Amino acid sequence: MNLGNSLFHARKKSGFSQEEVAEKIGVSRQTISKWETDETLPDIRQSKKLSVLYNVTLDELIEFDVDVKEIQEMIEKTNVKTEEKIDWTNAWGKKYPILLQYQEKVNIPNYVHRINRMLDEFMQEYGMNELDAMLVLKDILYNTWKMRKANR
Repeated sequence: MNLGNSLFHARKKSGFSQEEVAEKIGVSRQTISKWETDETLPDIRQSKKLSVLYNVTLDELIEFDVDVKEIQEMIEKTNVKTEEKIDWTNAWGKKYPILLQYQEKVNIPNYVHRINRMLDEFMQEYGMNELDAMLVLKDILYNTWKMRKANR
C-alpha cells in the first residue's frame, strides 16, 4: 500500500473528512487530497500531526494496513460465546483445504495421544489451565514452523 492510500484509510478509519483534517493540522483541504492521491507528500511535522490525530504511530501511519487493523480489532471485540459458534476448521479450510482433507490420511489417534501428553506436561509443570496450555503449545508449534521456514 502506498502512503497516499495509507493516509486515506487512516483518515476514514478515524472518521474525519478532508476538511476536518485540514482544519485541525493547519493546511488546505486540497493539500490533504494531494497527500492522499500521492501528488505530494506531507513533511515530517505534518506526518506527526496526522499520526497524533489518527491515533496511530508514525510507523503505523506509513504502513497503515486497514485489513490487519480491522482483523486485530475484531479479535479484540469477539467474545467467548461468539468464538464458540465459529467452526474454525471450516473457516480456515476455505483458504487451506488440507484442513478439510487430512482426517482421511493422518493417524489422528497417534497424534492425539502425543499432544494430550504434552498438554498434561504444560499443565503440571507450569500450572496452566487447559486453554492456556493449548495456546502455548500452538504458539510454540507456530514459531517452530516460522523458524524452519526462515532457515530454508
